Amino acid sequence: MKQRVFLSWSTGKDSAWSLHVLRQDPDVEVIGLLTTVNATYERVAMHSTRLALAEAQAHTVGLPLHIIPLPWPCSNEVYEREMRRAIKGIVESGATHIAFGDLFLADIRAYRVKQLEGSGLQPLFPIWHQPTDSLAHRMIDAEVVAVVTCVDPKQLSPSFVGRIFNHTFLNDLPESVDPCGENGEFHTCVLAGPMFQESLCASVGEVVERDGFYFADLIPDGAIGYAPAANNVIQPMPARYTGLRR
Repeated sequence: MKQRVFLSWSTGKDSAWSLHVLRQDPDVEVIGLLTTVNATYERVAMHSTRLALAEAQAHTVGLPLHIIPLPWPCSNEVYEREMRRAIKGIVESGATHIAFGDLFLADIRAYRVKQLEGSGLQPLFPIWHQPTDSLAHRMIDAEVVAVVTCVDPKQLSPSFVGRIFNHTFLNDLPESVDPCGENGEFHTCVLAGPMFQESLCASVGEVVERDGFYFADLIPDGAIGYAPAANNVIQPMPARYTGLRR
């Protein structure tokens, strides 16, 4: 039997590339995306991606998006409680596994494995230990287009926020910064790539400093029609984003 997989979806390049890798495995069927959203501001945690863009991504990859709304601020206790509730729901929907786009942070991997114990879901790490330098270039060569939406100024200059994740961006990174931002140096939002049926269209808006990080507001261009949401699940439908504004 195929592994029926939900993918933890950050809206960024690593989760998008994980989807691309999983779909090339004949023993895997990806059946949905799972994302946490700041319910106060309707943005995906850390990446600060607008919920509308996360929804557009789900539509263009043809998968339902299961949203976990979180309060702000959110304690770890509340986060874990809501995650357990979401995991119970996706197990009931027929999922057997959940995949994460982690690369090399062993403590994060161990935490995820521990949280899934006894849940009925097995963890998958489809891009684990791939060398991040070659992986970053491979993503770009495969025509993944991502925008840097968050920068940790303690590790990387705020001037990098709002930039396109491309070869020039990689060449400009200090040697201390991981090419995939695995240490939290930066986060991205994907607008195009081989995992998308159509590219999305968005513009970089205001850049703000908040809670010690710099965020670029990525604004979706154009209207999208959505299927009615039930139980925080948005069903896939054809994307109406057909262009990309760089």
